[in-house]
Amino acid sequence: MTRSGLDNLPVEPPYGSDRNGLICGFRFAPGEPGHPVDLATALTWLRLDDPQAGPGFVWLHFNLNDAAAEAWIRENLTVVPEFFDALREGSRSTRIEDASDTLVAVVNDVAFEFAFDPSEIETLWANVGPRLALTARVHALRSIDRLRKAVKEGCLFASSVAFLNHLMHDQGDVLVRIVREATVQVDGIEDALLVGRLQRKRFDLGKLRRVLVRLQRLLAPDPGPLFRLLRLPPPWLNSQDLEELRQATEEFTLVIRDVSELQERIKLLQEEIAAQLNEQTNRSLFTLTVVTVLALPINIVAGLLGMNVGGIPLAQHAHGFYIVVALIATFTVLAGWFAFRKRD
Repeated sequence: MTRSGLDNLPVEPPYGSDRNGLICGFRFAPGEPGHPVDLATALTWLRLDDPQAGPGFVWLHFNLNDAAAEAWIRENLTVVPEFFDALREGSRSTRIEDASDTLVAVVNDVAFEFAFDPSEIETLWANVGPRLALTARVHALRSIDRLRKAVKEGCLFASSVAFLNHLMHDQGDVLVRIVREATVQVDGIEDALLVGRLQRKRFDLGKLRRVLVRLQRLLAPDPGPLFRLLRLPPPWLNSQDLEELRQATEEFTLVIRDVSELQERIKLLQEEIAAQLNEQTNRSLFTLTVVTVLALPINIVAGLLGMNVGGIPLAQHAHGFYIVVALIATFTVLAGWFAFRKRD
């Protein structure tokens, strides 16, 4: 079948999961934008090994919430076992590794409606070869949405690795935007701290710091597999794509450094808030102590004179009340002096 014949095959709508879990599919040729394809068209092109198939690659994006998606991938596509192992392993740190001359990538990204919640960080799995770029996810991700939009706007990809590099750059842009929004939040909290309006700011800082720690842990690429890939790349990977992949990872390193600096700034603000709260607590305890000490002479004298027994002193004295008041005032002044002396 010729390349022009493939272009004339019927194509399903390019977005919206079908019965096999496909969300979208595109075929890329050098110097041409992506053409939407369905699974049948993509399989036909992938199975053509003769030169008539033409250069390029196919991108298929699957929804793993569909129970049929993984089974269909296993049965119809040439995917390395490491891809399926990555789907099931507990650790989901971002990494790109070489598995039998195929790139397997685990890319962590934020959910489409990200609201600075630690639970809103999702994972994208990718299997990238010279003719097939396969991606799969459970929940909608911002970077994939940006990538799909770029493809529909006519973005060109010379190879499947260029496609992967574009995905990494998009993820880096999303992380940069998150860091900027987090910085704005920290600036607002710091301004509120300076004017003494704490309210829930301590809770907000703690939540934001947890999100940044999780972002740094999950989104930072694992250096070990990446260094091995850059040192011994697959034979089909050209030097330009390899250099772009190295640059993409370096951009991640810079963003992660900004995340670390923002975490340190949040830590300092938390310490300042804790110091202010401790100072307020100390002032409150001192006030309670002074009130208790000042009321002590009155309570003691009132307790003694209120006993219903005989022999109460000054009971028959004409100026007994004033004498007792003078004694209470004297002891109260002495107790107040003692309390404030302790404070000094």
